[in-house]
Amino acid sequence: MNGHGIRPMESKDRDAVVRLLSETDPWKRLGYTQEDWVRIFSPTPQGRETFVLDSGGTVAAVAIVRQKFLLGDYLELLGVADWARGKGIGKELLAHIELIVFGRTTNLFACVSDFNSSARNFYKKQGYQEIGPMPNFLIPGSAEILLRKTAGPARTP
Repeated sequence: MNGHGIRPMESKDRDAVVRLLSETDPWKRLGYTQEDWVRIFSPTPQGRETFVLDSGGTVAAVAIVRQKFLLGDYLELLGVADWARGKGIGKELLAHIELIVFGRTTNLFACVSDFNSSARNFYKKQGYQEIGPMPNFLIPGSAEILLRKTAGPARTP
């Protein structure tokens, strides 16, 4: 695993996760504050699978998955620390999530902000298709774009 460990998020990870998300875009541009993240992660999100990728004892990335969204699961959040970007960490965490999700369902959905070209390119390289925009969903003048990666149809005749 390239010296990284992926595991379920624990309460001891909260401060590192809050710091990671508070200090990075697109979250800052979308208006999320440290107080918002503390509220979201206190306690860790209930009814969701929450993972961290640990690199040398430091949380480098976090992801939240909600099961049973449309005909699949939904990646609610994938955040990678600024210092860890461009090193394959996001790809590694996403591959881990996909392994779990595609073991139980055929679709994984995500959203990305229209202004976040690096994230849009990242997801495209991982095989995600842009389904459509949701204008003014989080902030005025910007859209969230629904993405989908599929392992096949939800039903077979």
